[in-house]
Amino acid sequence: MEKILNKIEELKKLKPEMFGKDYLLTWEKSQDDLEAILLVAEILKEMHKENISTKIFDSGLAISNFRDNSTRTRYSFASATNALGLTVHDLDEGKSQIAHGETVRETANMLSFLSDVIGIRDDMYLHEGHKYMETVAASVQEGYDKKILHNRPTLVNLQSDIDHPTQSMADLAKLKDYFGGLENLKGKKIAMTWAYSPSYGKPLSVAQGMIGLMTRFGAEVVLAHPEGYELLPEVLEVAKKQAEESGGKFSVTNSMEEAFTNADVVCPKSWASMEVMVKRPPLLHANDIEGLNALEKTALEQNAQHKDWECNEHMMSLTNNALYMHPLPADISGVSCEEGEVTEKVFDDNLYDTYTQASWKPFIVESIILLQKIANAPEKLEAMVNNGKKRLEA
Repeated sequence: MEKILNKIEELKKLKPEMFGKDYLLTWEKSQDDLEAILLVAEILKEMHKENISTKIFDSGLAISNFRDNSTRTRYSFASATNALGLTVHDLDEGKSQIAHGETVRETANMLSFLSDVIGIRDDMYLHEGHKYMETVAASVQEGYDKKILHNRPTLVNLQSDIDHPTQSMADLAKLKDYFGGLENLKGKKIAMTWAYSPSYGKPLSVAQGMIGLMTRFGAEVVLAHPEGYELLPEVLEVAKKQAEESGGKFSVTNSMEEAFTNADVVCPKSWASMEVMVKRPPLLHANDIEGLNALEKTALEQNAQHKDWECNEHMMSLTNNALYMHPLPADISGVSCEEGEVTEKVFDDNLYDTYTQASWKPFIVESIILLQKIANAPEKLEAMVNNGKKRLEA
């Protein structure tokens, strides 16, 4: 209990400005916002261990809108909102009037009458996912301003075409815990690298989220990928600017070995080439199955030229005994695919770290929502801890 109360005292020193606000891009949030999210996540995690209830709602809905497949993020959102006292409802667009032409503005308001939070994943359409989230946000704001909605549900980005903030914040929570504090990230070499995958069309936002967050803490962040697998230029500019401001470094290389050499953290993860990401949205909108199949064939042939981009024992031997990270699921050579992102031995040797990395995500989501909904988070958390209401009376 003392550990929790000490963290609440730390939280009181920060001035986050998240109350009533959406969470769409990590680099739009202040340093106090980010540190508060981590501290609240740590507090909530300890409360769960101590069997203390974290319910802040007596009733209400949390709407999840997944426009792409998901395991970890979907269930992190569901478990986080449930822990706060909300009932999660998954919007199935195929069963709604969206299929009949209902506008985003109308849908957003219709599902928001008794809803408190909306989580959205829209990462398949380059230059569209983030805009969709902005449209939903503007729509519910209009509904609230016109007194149609009693309260304005806040939005949480569960992955867009630009950023994956709940993932990168979970990564940061793991790094803070692993290195013993955010201050210890200064000077650490973090390699965010592309890796070969026998699948196509994976979004850019995991890599963009990593470089868009880790450059804020004085780390030496290296982005590595083959030619043609570039990230969005605006995100690269954000990473460069943040590295300069934090006293860190940001660089881009086309060599996986260069990125791994003397690295303290490695995150080898596949993403689609920029050409594929640009060509895919019009084909998806047109439901052009023949065109999508042809694009997939081209993309897989392009990927196959870089099968040597694999996280293996040799690559890990170049590092400074690096922490291996992956948002999961990883394409494991000889297990989930013939050749992939990482060898079975490297993955199994690092299983504890990748799984505990993933374990932070529900608490990060829960933390974001709590800070969105509670004006004085330290006071609320302190009252909940002192009340000691059990999550489960065994």
